[in-house]
Amino acid sequence: MAVAVEFAKSPAEVLRVGPGFSLADVDQKSTPGYTGAKADGRTLLEAQDGRLAELQEQLFAQGKFGSNKRLLLILQAMDTAGKGGIVSHVVGAMDPQGVQLSAFKAPTDEEKSHDFLWRIERQVPAAGMVGVFDRSHYEDVLIHRVHGWADGPELERRYAAINDFEARLAEQGTTIVKVMLNISKDEQKERLIARLDDPSKHWKYSRGDLAERAYWDDYMDAYSTAFEKTSTEVAPWHVVPANKKWYARIAVQQLLLDALEGLQLDWPKGDFDVAAERALVEKS
Repeated sequence: MAVAVEFAKSPAEVLRVGPGFSLADVDQKSTPGYTGAKADGRTLLEAQDGRLAELQEQLFAQGKFGSNKRLLLILQAMDTAGKGGIVSHVVGAMDPQGVQLSAFKAPTDEEKSHDFLWRIERQVPAAGMVGVFDRSHYEDVLIHRVHGWADGPELERRYAAINDFEARLAEQGTTIVKVMLNISKDEQKERLIARLDDPSKHWKYSRGDLAERAYWDDYMDAYSTAFEKTSTEVAPWHVVPANKKWYARIAVQQLLLDALEGLQLDWPKGDFDVAAERALVEKS
């Protein structure tokens, strides 16, 4: 059986957005902190599935016994960057009953009648749960900035509102993992063509992807500003090079493992006499 090659440096450190960070300097083909090859990465992903599932079950069990701990994974990316693959191949290792997945599409008329965080607030994870946002409140400072749907003062209000919202979540016991899957424009083109060449992937293709692709540089600027305004101590951003899907998956998996291990989880203790209960079961 192949031995899994582990990270030499923690993704939580090497991928974190900090002072002096420049999105333009990130090589989307790189594998920061990891020296293994594709086969090694796949082995590592499989090898750590069990540990991820165990930690998530402990989180869920503690939630049933009064713990307020919870985890929220926020996934942002350009189209085709691999958010679905993260959900399937990383989050998919967890017990579905302990996962709250929310995929935020274009807001409905009802949602538009409220402030932009209204629909987000309704989907935050409950105690003991792992929440996953496939896109999120950041759409309201990304696409709105790119297309000029919100002016400067309104965008500044939203950045501040996001920071207040995430700080409040942290105070309530939520550990927040924010991830931007960073693919190159050329890689996106290849993935769009691959979708067109595979009839089983036609349902994923949308002409709208091309319309947004035309604003690529504007989106990169919008992401850079969002990182600058909203990468905080309690909710830092992590930019994951995503041209290599296998690397993006093990990087996000490790971010989740680090976050869950940081919660110092354990199995909750039963409030009953085990020997007495065992005797009753034997007699039943």
